[in-house]
Amino acid sequence: MAKGLVASGRRAPAWPKDALRIGFGIIWLIDAVLKWLPGFRSGYMDTIMGIRDGQPGGLRWWFDFWVNLQHPRAMFFAYLVAAVETLIAVALIIGFARKLTYSAAIVFSLLIWATAEGFGGPYTSGSSDIGTAIIYAVVFAGLLILSYYAGPARYSADYYLEKKISWWWRIAELRRPVPAEAPAQAEIPAPASLVPQPADGAAADGGVSRQLTK
Repeated sequence: MAKGLVASGRRAPAWPKDALRIGFGIIWLIDAVLKWLPGFRSGYMDTIMGIRDGQPGGLRWWFDFWVNLQHPRAMFFAYLVAAVETLIAVALIIGFARKLTYSAAIVFSLLIWATAEGFGGPYTSGSSDIGTAIIYAVVFAGLLILSYYAGPARYSADYYLEKKISWWWRIAELRRPVPAEAPAQAEIPAPASLVPQPADGAAADGGVSRQLTK
């Protein structure tokens, strides 16, 4: 019974949450590498325009806006998407500015889902999923919540930057880390030579008083 209590009270290791973050970062890095290939840039605008077809009339204005915005400068936006995905991947792997990275990645993933993935639609009889970007947004939200409860990540750049820069926790953590308490120092008894001793006269008076009492 005692052994069970000791095992249940044991602190969970810190590395699994860092492994999850790094593994997800590697997935994003592979995705970013694919974005730098010429095939992505050459078919970027065709993908955006193709998503617009088949969307319901109430959403037509939304896709028209993005097509008109990006069409004159399609190469710029293609490179921009590749650069943003690369920055997110590197920040995930090294654990840099985690709160800022997770928050920005949620917005970026939702934007991709609402444009290039067409909200996962159009939802017709041949639809098979709701898109991958929305799932990425949920994972980033999970990492954000996990960082709130788990606190600073031991295997991250933020862990060391927070020691050097006092305000860095504001862009790395959801709440200010609690400083570790200093270990309590054991009380050392004072040497006998430093303990106050009664004066000789007081000792003598005490002895006389005891004798008179008897």
